[in-house]
Amino acid sequence: MTESTFFRSEEMSLIQLYIPAEVAQPTVSELGELGLVQFRDLNPEVNAFQRAFVGEIRRFDEMERQLRFFTMQIEKAEISIHSTTLTTYVPRARTRQELDNLEERLSEHENRLLQMNLSYETMQRHYLELTELKHVLRETAVFFEASEQSNAASHQDDRRRRSLDEPNAPLLGDLETGPSQDAHGAHLGNVTGVIPRDRMQTFERVLWRSLRGNLFMNTAEIEEPVIDPTTDAVVEKNVFIIFAHGREILAKIRKIAESMGATLHPIDPSQEGRREALLDVMHRIEELNSVLINTSQTRRQELTRIADNLTAWMTIVKKEKATYHTMNHFNYDINRKCLIAEGWCPTNEINTIQAALRGVTERSGSMVPSILNELRTNREPPTYHKTNKFTSGFQNIVDAYGMARYREVNPGLFTVISFPFLFAVMFGDVGHGILVLLAALYLVFNERTLARVEGEMFEMVFGGRYIILLMGAFSVFTGMMYNDIFSRALPFFRSGWEFHLPDGYAVGDVVVAQPNGHTYPFGIDYSWHGTENYLLFTNSYKMKMSVILGVIHMSFGICMVYYNAKFFRKPIDIIGGFIPQMLFMQSLFGYLIITILYKWTVDWFETDDSGHPVRNTPPSLLNTMIYMFLTPGSVNEQDKLYPGQGFVQGLLVAVAVICIPWMLFLKPYYLKFEHEKIRALGYHQPSEHNVRISTDSAGSDDIGGAVVAEDNHEEEEFEFSEEMIHQAIHTIDFCLGCISNTASYLRLWALSLAHAQLSEVLWTMTLGAAWSFSGTIGVILTIVMFSVWFSLTIFILIGMEGLSAFLHALRLHWVEFNTKFYAGTGYAFKPFSFASVLSEKDS
Repeated sequence: MTESTFFRSEEMSLIQLYIPAEVAQPTVSELGELGLVQFRDLNPEVNAFQRAFVGEIRRFDEMERQLRFFTMQIEKAEISIHSTTLTTYVPRARTRQELDNLEERLSEHENRLLQMNLSYETMQRHYLELTELKHVLRETAVFFEASEQSNAASHQDDRRRRSLDEPNAPLLGDLETGPSQDAHGAHLGNVTGVIPRDRMQTFERVLWRSLRGNLFMNTAEIEEPVIDPTTDAVVEKNVFIIFAHGREILAKIRKIAESMGATLHPIDPSQEGRREALLDVMHRIEELNSVLINTSQTRRQELTRIADNLTAWMTIVKKEKATYHTMNHFNYDINRKCLIAEGWCPTNEINTIQAALRGVTERSGSMVPSILNELRTNREPPTYHKTNKFTSGFQNIVDAYGMARYREVNPGLFTVISFPFLFAVMFGDVGHGILVLLAALYLVFNERTLARVEGEMFEMVFGGRYIILLMGAFSVFTGMMYNDIFSRALPFFRSGWEFHLPDGYAVGDVVVAQPNGHTYPFGIDYSWHGTENYLLFTNSYKMKMSVILGVIHMSFGICMVYYNAKFFRKPIDIIGGFIPQMLFMQSLFGYLIITILYKWTVDWFETDDSGHPVRNTPPSLLNTMIYMFLTPGSVNEQDKLYPGQGFVQGLLVAVAVICIPWMLFLKPYYLKFEHEKIRALGYHQPSEHNVRISTDSAGSDDIGGAVVAEDNHEEEEFEFSEEMIHQAIHTIDFCLGCISNTASYLRLWALSLAHAQLSEVLWTMTLGAAWSFSGTIGVILTIVMFSVWFSLTIFILIGMEGLSAFLHALRLHWVEFNTKFYAGTGYAFKPFSFASVLSEKDS
């Protein structure tokens, strides 16, 4: 048993459990509360619908459906759902009787709620019909009153002389006495009802074209909102009354109206009848409204009682369903009358699991204890990194690239520091870093409250709050190194340079600063800011710094090859991998770092007593690296850094060249030699001997001891050609990658330059321009430009530039660093855990 560490994944063990059938459900439930075992499916060939506990799972599916129905009704009624408490829910396995009672209780609540919903919806529909009829009676009464006044003003003889066929003939003459016939025997009637307002124009157009204008139509809007009982949506409707000749035309109007979604409400032809009908409708609406209020209150009380226990019921059902779903992965031993399970668990937690098994046996009063066996197997275990709220975000960055192989070095440990640091190299600004740091501190100090906020984007940012915290802190540090705060420099210490203006100095003249013998103790001297060669100096500094950081980062990754090979006892990976790779890297790029540091330490403008330069002009390191390969062993005098440089560079090139066949041939031929030696001795591969104890064996001699697990897969046969091809690809990838990856680290310089220049431009175009004015105008412009500057700083320099630096830092870790040693071919440890089950959102 090894000590838990973040440097490698946890040591895992394959365990076998013998669980008596009578305590299987509480035992699995207890293991679900622990969340320490990832169970294997021992019935992969059995269909999901043919497993032992499919009936129970269907039962809980039905209960989940009922609970989702309750949830929808409660949310619709805008009732708050209470969270679980110790009084409403106790985390323990439920007995069969308790589950039967819960199922019966849920069914009772559902039946009562369905009956109330049906009754309430029926009454609402009736209420809607009465409300529409009320508006129809009111609007038609107003229409008929206006028509009567118009008819009274007309002379009776003039009305008889006019033909009904004329366009101006009154159609409403004798309507009060009911449907009538004119001199030609034509029947005059009306159709009344309501229709949705958005269909009114279409309705009029269809009627006009279908009847060729042989109708008279009047409409009025219903100002009171009408609620559809089916959808609970507010629908705007209009009242209409249509007059036309002939029963066939009236029937056609009714069909068209019903097809357009209109509701027809016939009215009494007499004024007295309409008045009585209106009074009756008002009385019925008042009674129905009272019944609706009482029904709604009763329904709300029922939903409130359900809401008090809904979360507890949902927790119970989800846990029990997950328990039986897990039990479907087990085998059943008929002879021992027990369930047999296998699963992976952290080795350090085996004692905890055994204690949980004993506790379940004692509480249930069972005479037969559950038995745990630790199995020996050559199967690759799952990878489990024990993380906390601080390290989980960094581990997720690594896992997004690929899950670590079991027990290999975990890059997440180094990512905690290297990721925010490389981000800060590209984002170095004290001001911007402080803003990022303040945002992260707000997330950290309010994490308990903010943890309940939902939203995919916010959850992603909140999960990485500690990453953002370190990114902001490191950005402040690198910003101080660059002496850059919102593109301005601050005189933290005394400058090492002095500007002496000569006599006759004019604006625009170039003045060369003189060293005063004082060394600026930390970061870049603020005197560099604003000088003509500031950009030239910072470009050279940041470019070389990027190369140095990149080579150190990649060399550290190569060092992890040694630790992996040592841990897995593969000396060939050290001799044929780590050593030549490190020699190749340091012969070329390690030497480049040394030349950079050497060039920084030499005073290339030193003169002798007579004033002549002691050394040549500083040589170009780019030319040095190029001619190191083109003319190995010789160096031009103008490009010489130190005596004996040609011999050293020739030796380093020779070492780098030798490392290529070393990496290419040593490992494949060593593996071939080992394979032929094993075959000559007549040994077989270990996987051919691994078997598992029989699950239907009647004997119990092996129970409680370590047994051997069968592996259904065989190791691949050794093929020298395949191994040679694989090693050739790996060698070419490493050699070319050393060059391309080193160049890739120049993104640290490029993004740092872009960030600094964009910040400078933004300051100059906003606050810098505002401060060129004075007086009231200057104050107003300063206020306006400050808001513009701050907004652009947040959204562009921190938002967009920060995201860009984050993605580039991600690339440097995934590609340039991880590929040096990280396999990333493992699979994650996913234990049976109620915490994970309850955190999953319903699909």
